[in-house]
Amino acid sequence: MNFKILDGAENMALADVVRLLRMTYWADTRPIEVIEKSLRSSSCYGVWLEEEEKLVGFARVISDYATTYYLCDVVIDEAYRGRGLGTALLSYIESLPLYAGLRGILITRDAHALYRKFGFEVLDGRVMVKGLNC
Repeated sequence: MNFKILDGAENMALADVVRLLRMTYWADTRPIEVIEKSLRSSSCYGVWLEEEEKLVGFARVISDYATTYYLCDVVIDEAYRGRGLGTALLSYIESLPLYAGLRGILITRDAHALYRKFGFEVLDGRVMVKGLNC
């Protein structure tokens, strides 16, 4: 399977990102206008399948580039999970000098084994969230 990692929201069609986010439990009802605004305010990365000419993975990063980055909206198309594409996407993001040495934050209830490969740990009792329905 030939794929490439796309860097930048301008390299992805909004409709493709929306399709992927509709597969999630956290963004399946997020309005398109909110998705579009979030893309403009984040660093965006995608997994593009060459043969199928299809976006099958997506992730966003929000950062101050000095102390912390927040990894969010990580999704791989359900039909392509289990093929190492999530690992490839996170490997690319984690290899970027922009985020080297910064504290990474991620809030998720699944795929913990994947994120542990990159040093993320579950911190019970320390993560606080406001507005879970946004």
